[in-house]
Amino acid sequence: MSERQGVLSSIVAVLGMSLCLSAGAQQGAAGTGAADAPRRDVYREALESLAEGRKSDALKKFQQAIDEEPMHAGALLEIALIQCSMGNTAEAERLFGDIEKRFAPPQAIRDLINAERASGCRGRPAKSNGSLTIGRGIDANVNQGAKNPVYIVEVDGGRVELPLLEEFLPKRDQYTVLSADYLRELSTDGTIGFVQFQNRRNDTLREFDSVSLYVGAEAPFRFGRWTVRHTGMLGLISLGGSLYQRQAQLQTRIAPPLPLPASMQFNLLAGLTRNQHVRLTNFDAHTFEVRGQLSYRKPDLYGSASVGYVDDRAITERPGGNRHGIAVNLLGRRALWDANIGELAYSYQTWNSELVYAPRVIEEVRRQATHVLRATLIYPLAKNHALQLEARLVRNDKDISIFRYDNRQLQLNYQWTTP
Repeated sequence: MSERQGVLSSIVAVLGMSLCLSAGAQQGAAGTGAADAPRRDVYREALESLAEGRKSDALKKFQQAIDEEPMHAGALLEIALIQCSMGNTAEAERLFGDIEKRFAPPQAIRDLINAERASGCRGRPAKSNGSLTIGRGIDANVNQGAKNPVYIVEVDGGRVELPLLEEFLPKRDQYTVLSADYLRELSTDGTIGFVQFQNRRNDTLREFDSVSLYVGAEAPFRFGRWTVRHTGMLGLISLGGSLYQRQAQLQTRIAPPLPLPASMQFNLLAGLTRNQHVRLTNFDAHTFEVRGQLSYRKPDLYGSASVGYVDDRAITERPGGNRHGIAVNLLGRRALWDANIGELAYSYQTWNSELVYAPRVIEEVRRQATHVLRATLIYPLAKNHALQLEARLVRNDKDISIFRYDNRQLQLNYQWTTP
């Protein structure tokens, strides 16, 4: 919800409460007591629906509040404003006139109504935002080369050291990255569509150039005080100039009405992803994830923590077979000096395979654990323009030695965001 919408909702809520109390006094005490609680709940749910962009759902709940309390001026004004924002001029004008006749609103509300009339109720343009980022970086291990240059195998009770070929050792390079993302409202019910694009081009190791494109949509729903969001997404990833992987993902995010402080929110997420490898055989899989996330938000501080279980089911006879693991993500962001922003993130992912990786060749079961630590400093240049300096450390251990690797990346970005 924008600052203007937040102030407006507060004004409307105060107006509705004062006029409803006045109407209740004229009608006697019949509407007081426990019966008032459901009315306040419906009105609050309607405001929450409006804040989430679900105008049709908000209209139904505001109307329910009026059905329960005919003198609910706040709900009536909200309906009029929504109708005006949707371009329904005649209905909005009828409701504005009804409010002026029945409630004699204060001057602040009259000014608001007159401003909406002056706009002609032409309808609000669909909300949208996007960003464009270009950056340069240094990558210490572009190819995820093995940390240990030697692979040790047991042969007839003895140990044999096999040196790895040069192509399997870490390779360093610099790169240029271009990324863009855009999202836009698709309906008055809060459904949004989004597009994400990234192109990374290495200076020398061009066989590891990557391009990714994701397209998706998200639709919110509300069941009582439970908020549910469904997301569908399709993705394409290329490597070295040719298509490498296709992805399809479905995700549901549920926000239950827990008794948490206003600055905190808990979400339960469940998702299913189909990964199809174009250039590799026997690596296609379905991945299921369930995750809990707790977030904390203040004007100058944001933090989130999530823990999830991931089950990755091979569609064919993939090396190592099925695998499962846990995923932990921590993120903190806060305002620093002046307008600068600092961000620190950590992720931990484990994978435990059920079978040996390659019988008679690599007689080991993969037990993978990947740590990623990221630190970002954001320096605003002007409105909608910023520089970002990002450092990233990666450590992949507890794995078969030829798959263990470390990496360090440093990247400087310029980012422009839409007004």
